[in-house]
Amino acid sequence: MNIKQRQKTEFIVKVAMLGAISTILMLIEFPLPFIAPPFYKLDFSEVPVLIGTFAIGPLAGVLIELVKVLLNLVINGTITAGVGELANFVVGCSFIIPAGLIYKHKKTKLNALLGLIAGTVTMAAVSLPINAFVMVPAYIVLAGFSSEMIIGMATKIFPFADSVLKLALFCAVPFNLIKGVVVSVITFVLYKPITPLLKKISFKK
Repeated sequence: MNIKQRQKTEFIVKVAMLGAISTILMLIEFPLPFIAPPFYKLDFSEVPVLIGTFAIGPLAGVLIELVKVLLNLVINGTITAGVGELANFVVGCSFIIPAGLIYKHKKTKLNALLGLIAGTVTMAAVSLPINAFVMVPAYIVLAGFSSEMIIGMATKIFPFADSVLKLALFCAVPFNLIKGVVVSVITFVLYKPITPLLKKISFKK
């Protein structure tokens, strides 16, 4: 096995492994009833994605995110004809790509922190149009939820969130900010201890 073949194999193995771990973590989820309706659930599946992004690069992060979404689609199926999964992929990429690009420019703790902050803010911003014009409409049109039912869930938390756009603004955006902060803290703590384990995955022959 030459150097290029070895590097390609190592890349594929790491992406697949981190994608599988992310899929498992995606199955462990819980709602944040004080901020968003119960169909918004927090999970830690972005942690392995971010670790892979920092350790291998932004392209690897995007591929790990894709593996995670596709595996979850196979395991759990879809009630939105794949629209929800596509939106999940876009929102996830909006988190990891800014973080990965900033860290790749100069691999320091400060840049890792700045990248995580930028990724969190970007994800929250992207979640507004994605939820208002893609996710929530997909649940209404494809999953059989009525708009009154979904908006009713939001108004129980925030009485002024009486439209799909307001639901996205006052529920989805804060939810993603909280998710970004939690995932960022965990990633920041775990990255250094876990990176040496990734480096041990090698094919020398």
